[in-house]
Amino acid sequence: MGKGGGCVPSKKRQPVVASENAAGTRNAPVPPEDKSHEDSEVAAAPPPPAELKLKLFIVFYSMYGHVESLAKLMKKAVDGIDGVEGVLYRVPETLPPEVLEQMKAPPKDPEIPIISSAELVEADGILFGFPTRFGCMAAQMKAFFDSTGKLWTEQKLVGKPAGFFVSTGTQGGGQETTAWTAITQLAHHGMLYVPIGYTFGAGMFKMDDIRGGSPYGAGVFAGDGSRGPSEMELALAEHQGKYMASVVKRLVHP
Repeated sequence: MGKGGGCVPSKKRQPVVASENAAGTRNAPVPPEDKSHEDSEVAAAPPPPAELKLKLFIVFYSMYGHVESLAKLMKKAVDGIDGVEGVLYRVPETLPPEVLEQMKAPPKDPEIPIISSAELVEADGILFGFPTRFGCMAAQMKAFFDSTGKLWTEQKLVGKPAGFFVSTGTQGGGQETTAWTAITQLAHHGMLYVPIGYTFGAGMFKMDDIRGGSPYGAGVFAGDGSRGPSEMELALAEHQGKYMASVVKRLVHP
């Protein structure tokens, strides 16, 4: 062939050969490292578990809505405390519908479930709310406590913190007695009664307006049923929700 045919390799260009080890055998080419399995392991890693919140049950009976208004505000206050969740429950009604209609009681909020006594064991703390009947808790709440006999036998509620909030018709109608006569229910179950004392501060001493509530817990004056909670009564209920939530946290996570 003539010049430039490309048959003779250049003296400057070295031929490509497979590398040899000391023994003279050729090394096979090393494939790139496969990291696909590592990627799949990372993708398959489970997410971190969600933080479990402590549950503070707000269990109440309300015929005309006064106690319920305090309960709903307490839930908002409890939910504002990190790590604690407020759960609203209503105790079963004992009066027939025709009697409630004659008493002009408004319909119950269907979004608030009715609690069974067995569910109390799931709570880390409980706030019980009820109106007065002659200085003691209403029969509907007493009937609910009467249904907790099995829990008492098995000592399921021992050590659980609990508090009260109430509604009365007049200033001398039982803002304190309605709460302290209910303490017997907690005592027999071995529960821990948590009053608010005077933790509300200066608001406990104000005499400018009519105000429900006491060191035993928040309260509202219902009058003939037409009076709603005042701003101070709502503020005290909010305080009790936050205070009880903080107490539950300290007891569970000392």
